[in-house]
Amino acid sequence: FYAILLSMALTRRHADAMLWRRWLSLSYIFACVFNVTPSTMPAEPFGRRSVIAAIEALQAGKVVVVTDDESRENEGDLIMAAQFASPETIGFIVRHSSGVICTPLPGERLDELRLPPMVSNNEDPKQTAFTLSVDYKVGTTTGISAADRAATLRALADASSTAEDFQRPGHIFPLRPRAGGVLERDGHTEATMDFMRLARLSPCGVLCEVVNDDGSMARVPDLIPFCERHGLVLTSIADLIAYIRENDVAIDGPALHTRFATS
Repeated sequence: FYAILLSMALTRRHADAMLWRRWLSLSYIFACVFNVTPSTMPAEPFGRRSVIAAIEALQAGKVVVVTDDESRENEGDLIMAAQFASPETIGFIVRHSSGVICTPLPGERLDELRLPPMVSNNEDPKQTAFTLSVDYKVGTTTGISAADRAATLRALADASSTAEDFQRPGHIFPLRPRAGGVLERDGHTEATMDFMRLARLSPCGVLCEVVNDDGSMARVPDLIPFCERHGLVLTSIADLIAYIRENDVAIDGPALHTRFATS
């Protein structure tokens, strides 16, 4: 019942925020009746407050979960700031995800690092813009360990890193986001970049899809108890879009980068 109610609530949140809150409240009542573990999430899942909580968590170096629309990929991604990547956080992400760790960077930065598209003809149905994969050369071995991948991610977030600091191919997959962010493309690539900029962090994030223990993709009914167990903020791209529009945030590529530059 809990999972069904949460799914129903999610499908209604775009059309009627009040109805969404009522369904969510009812779902928690059912959770108590059926002795479901109480929520340990830092904030109520979804809605404006969840976006603010996600920004605060990212600023603290924590991992958050962001879902996209049910009509799109219908997946939740673990997202964090690349500048805070550590063996512990990357180890956590690897254990609970597909293991394909991606990192969106601004197009101009990808050009500086000489990271062209992975293929000349992108046939991905969602047009996810992969570049050549990389490993950091300094202080790493095979590049696949959590420590090595964390080092690569921190190096990509470091503005002083150069193209010569990385070897190709590698075990981290940079992505090229659309300049207009989630208002142009409602994907996890753009959501990660917009979150980094809203949090005034280095414009380089980490994202990876959450999977269940059996390897299947985690959907919202799976993600809520997952976030409860691990104390993670749960928000959505739809909530992020609403937050940006509500606050009239400038998202026009370089202007956004300037406005939300690291302080």
